[in-house]
Amino acid sequence: MPRWLKTVQRWVGRLPPAPDWPGVARWAGTSGFDFRRERDERGFVVQGPVAGRTWRLEWGPPQRSYIAGPELRIRCELGLPTDLQMLLLSSTLMESLERDAFGLFTEQAQTEVDLEVPEEMRWLALFRKENLTRWRGLRGSLGAVASSARSVERWLDDAGLVQALERSACSGDERPALLDPLVLMTLRGRLYLRTRCDEPDPAVLQAAQQLFNRAATAALAVAAGLSSVSSGLGSAGVTTLSPAERDPTSR
Repeated sequence: MPRWLKTVQRWVGRLPPAPDWPGVARWAGTSGFDFRRERDERGFVVQGPVAGRTWRLEWGPPQRSYIAGPELRIRCELGLPTDLQMLLLSSTLMESLERDAFGLFTEQAQTEVDLEVPEEMRWLALFRKENLTRWRGLRGSLGAVASSARSVERWLDDAGLVQALERSACSGDERPALLDPLVLMTLRGRLYLRTRCDEPDPAVLQAAQQLFNRAATAALAVAAGLSSVSSGLGSAGVTTLSPAERDPTSR
């Protein structure tokens, strides 16, 4: 339907007013971010800076089937090595995706699985699980896998990232996780964050944005460290996937 026709129909009362999310607009404005509604009026976009680059936050219909409701997602092109593939996610989501992945990989041909399964699920079948017992505030709430040995450990060596995860993605005795479920991953040079967000509360958006920024800074530090190892020691101690195993498609 043409945009002008929607405007006319709304004017004559056939359609309800489009949401304008004033709280989100205020949060974006006071933070110095750009805010705009999506053209289909089912969501919005916010953009802001991180490490000299621009992140893009979107809220609207989910892009992943495991998000059962409106999805909040953030992404940024960081120029990370393409074989730096790290995934942090909520433990309950990890268990659910592992069960789904096992069923798909045992019942269908590999080519069929590759066409329909998101990277998050494939990685759980391909990569080794990371041990998070060092981080008492994270264990039990989060799980992790990665294509490179110890890359997640290096990622979590950033104390600010661990604190942001503890505040936003981990539940306490009387405090549910603010971002639940949470997916935080690096893929093809980019960083992604995904979570369910039924209502775009500015407090939730701010927590996600601050966590994302910290994760981006820490991921760049991991990449710099790997580059140093590769140039100085011939990539000793770094295990990566072969080109055939790297995923060529994703949003």
